Amino acid sequence: MTGLVPGLYVVATPIGHLEDLSPRALRVLGEAAVVAAEDTRTSGKLLKLAGSRARMVSLTEHNVGARAPELLEAARRGVVALVSDAGTPLIADPGARLVEAAHVAGVPVVAIPGPSALAAALSVSGFEARMVQFLGFLPRPPGERVKLLQKAASAAAVLVFFESPARLSATLGELATELGDPEVVVCRELTKVHEEAVRGRASELAPRFHTTRGEVTVVVRIEASAEVDDDEVRSYLGEMKRAGARRSPAAAEAARRFGIARQRAYELWGEAEEAGTAGL
Repeated sequence: MTGLVPGLYVVATPIGHLEDLSPRALRVLGEAAVVAAEDTRTSGKLLKLAGSRARMVSLTEHNVGARAPELLEAARRGVVALVSDAGTPLIADPGARLVEAAHVAGVPVVAIPGPSALAAALSVSGFEARMVQFLGFLPRPPGERVKLLQKAASAAAVLVFFESPARLSATLGELATELGDPEVVVCRELTKVHEEAVRGRASELAPRFHTTRGEVTVVVRIEASAEVDDDEVRSYLGEMKRAGARRSPAAAEAARRFGIARQRAYELWGEAEEAGTAGL
């Protein structure tokens, strides 16, 4: 007979190194009647390690609504464990809707804390973890990605996100041009054999990760920009315009030089153009 009270147990699992699975997580998995997992093949290895005989249920963004009533009924009678493919559930996976439904239904929800790529990346970044905004996986379309990064940077001191290795270099380039080339830490393959945490300016790291592999978490420090005199920026852009520079590269260069958003540089380019015309 289990010594655990019935409920929904949110169980953190290793993000790469099996030794990071806590004794408490092993106990919960071993005593669970049901385990809900996004990928039952991945989680099946952990259940085998825990000696668990739990029934596994696939839980995805597409079926969570249909599966929730069954899982909550099981959680009223015994232990139901919710796990992600790796790390802490609800951080960029579909478990949130099940946990929300459990709260609404009055089913106890118990946290079994442990590994998290978000916490791990912050801990090795060296950036002060205040006013942190987690963005999950960034959008694939460049325009949407840039818009999200700009909006987040206006309200946070540190950004953390997951990125595909195939898009990593491009995203670092966008951070350089759109956010004034901030300092970043690229964490690749955390807790695994080829783990690395590389810190530097986004423009410096973009070429390094032009071709890379593995799971990537990026931490970005948003530097508080000093007050920038718009007239100084307009003057700089006016000089570039008179020298024949085009708007896009000129705005990008001004954003880097003065530590302002590229969109603001675009706006000031237009004002510099008007000022230059008026002075003729």
